[in-house]
Amino acid sequence: MKLRRIGTTAAFTLAAGLVLTACGDDTPTATNETPAPAAEETEAAEEETGAEETTESEGTTEESEGTTESGAGYTPAEGLSGDLKGAGASSQDSAMNAWIAGYQGAQPDVAVTYSPDGSGAGREQLIAGAVDFAGSDAYLDEEERESVKEVCGDGGAIHIPVYISPVAIPYNLEGVEELNLKPETLAKIMNQDITKWNDEAIAADNEGVELPDMDITVVHRSDDSGTTENFMEYLSAVAADAWPHEADKKWPVQGEAAAQTVGVITTVESTPGAIGYADASAVTGTSAKIGVGDEFVAFSPEAAAKVVDASESADTGVEGDLALDLARDTTESGAYPIVLVSYHIACTSYDDADRANMVKDFLHYVVSEEGQGEASAAAGSASISPELRDKANALIDTIQGG
Repeated sequence: MKLRRIGTTAAFTLAAGLVLTACGDDTPTATNETPAPAAEETEAAEEETGAEETTESEGTTEESEGTTESGAGYTPAEGLSGDLKGAGASSQDSAMNAWIAGYQGAQPDVAVTYSPDGSGAGREQLIAGAVDFAGSDAYLDEEERESVKEVCGDGGAIHIPVYISPVAIPYNLEGVEELNLKPETLAKIMNQDITKWNDEAIAADNEGVELPDMDITVVHRSDDSGTTENFMEYLSAVAADAWPHEADKKWPVQGEAAAQTVGVITTVESTPGAIGYADASAVTGTSAKIGVGDEFVAFSPEAAAKVVDASESADTGVEGDLALDLARDTTESGAYPIVLVSYHIACTSYDDADRANMVKDFLHYVVSEEGQGEASAAAGSASISPELRDKANALIDTIQGG
């Protein structure tokens, strides 16, 4: 069975976007007030197509082809109206607010809503047919890829990388403005084998820093989380002897649990001696530098993008799919290896052609230069590369409807 809408769903409330300090005071409201690039391109598209006599489906096909050929640019498809529902990764929340606001300027008759319930919840809702697309910081596992065929057809689902962001390691130590952590030391802290901030392993990498004789409180996600899975994949790749747990959506060690990204940040910031992990877009306080080779690297979009460029495609069984196996153990200078690539997961086929066209058009906007710029301004994420953008547009164009 292909994707069908189940029941009547109230519009999701969009949470206020949290942003990196370096990004200023960008908010979804501010983004909404400045949709000029999308509006200008809409007018240009109307002028170019106004004199043409085409059917709605022909116009949409031509616009999709134009988007793919132009690579970076987004050309709105004509004649779209309706609603799209998504749910999933809270890491994407700030970016999603910006994407929705920008897309509204280009397609005022399409209402997109997104509920940041966590990656696991988003994938579950897509599999259940309750949403049109899922946001996820991890690609579908083998069981999920089989289950999603019930709603997406035999072709299953595709993964479109839309959001590249570091996973920061925020900490709360008064008077300690800079903290270096080697991978093995970080793994032992997270596994609670190192329990004091003045432990000799931490002190060895922080010469001259006065570390307090204070208990370490490890804060982790309480919900199924793609961010958790990404962080655990990193720990397994670089410090397997100190981190004996397989990567999973659920955190395996006892500690202070908090719901979603905002919960982790709030708990760390309010708990002296705390340390956690969270999408960098939400971090406003201090975060640790991570050992990579012979240096310690602070998170940044550019440093995270270096890891993505060095990564290989994952085998999901779908031709041309863009799920990635990230190069967690890179030693490249300046690379920040604790990184997540968040996806929009969409069906390869929808029962309704109009819905398929709306999904395609929205995804084309998200991966465009304009859409990626909106996400960078709102969340401090790294834009996908031109090469990845071209592949994404081509993959999006394979979505079928009707």
